[in-house]
Amino acid sequence: MSPLVSSLHLYDIANVEGVTADLSHCNTPAQVASFTGKDELAACLSPRKPGMTRDDLFSVNAGIVRHLVAAVADHAPGALVHVISNPVNSMVPIAAEVLKQKGAYDPRRLFGVTTLDVVRANAFVAARRGLPVADVDVPARPKAAAAAFTDEEVEELTARIRDSGTEVVEAKAGAGSATLSMAYAAARFLEASLRGLDGHDDVYECAYAQSQVVPELPFFACRVKLGRDGVEEVLGSELRGLTDYEARELEALKPKLKASIDKGIAYVQQNQEAALN
Repeated sequence: MSPLVSSLHLYDIANVEGVTADLSHCNTPAQVASFTGKDELAACLSPRKPGMTRDDLFSVNAGIVRHLVAAVADHAPGALVHVISNPVNSMVPIAAEVLKQKGAYDPRRLFGVTTLDVVRANAFVAARRGLPVADVDVPARPKAAAAAFTDEEVEELTARIRDSGTEVVEAKAGAGSATLSMAYAAARFLEASLRGLDGHDDVYECAYAQSQVVPELPFFACRVKLGRDGVEEVLGSELRGLTDYEARELEALKPKLKASIDKGIAYVQQNQEAALN
């Protein structure tokens, strides 16, 4: 539905044609085309062609991300790459290592889409305080009394945001996980990227990207300014003036996030060595 989209390529290993036919009936500007299987991946990416726990997902998604990103490097090396597959903390380092090996790595053009955490936080905080959701932006620390929380409320909300994926899985009684909210979050971030590409000067979102916000972590999720080349600026000021609770949570996070990053890097290195042997 976005007026910023002129061409939409759908790719999967099977069953793409029906979805493409369905979408092509919408009277929107986007021209929809389908691509199925390994042999058509290059055509999908080429601009010259027409139109469980998260960690349990690692073994499934690591190979998919590695394969897709390698194709992006070969056929669309200047593309903005949005990684939303879990565990994102490991998948983005995998993508970065593959792009480096291909000589196509530009840290401004690689993002982990963590927008679902942001929209959940905004929704839960707005509901708790009875605020208009459009006025709530959790990464900012509003000074309004209506947005103030006790320490207990902060811990409760943090736990709910962190575990909300499980909340959906349990509500669906094992019949699936978060799909609609994930799609909404992906659409929101993609729309922001497109506005940045279109030259808008006020496009800000949170993303998991290469940064020096936390020196010992090469990737971290924080607010970024998006522009024609992807990330124009990483805004790390939100990590200044942390509360005691936030500082403790950050310190507890660091070794876990570092392990996830190292796991992704090691995966690519191990597979490269295996291919050479």
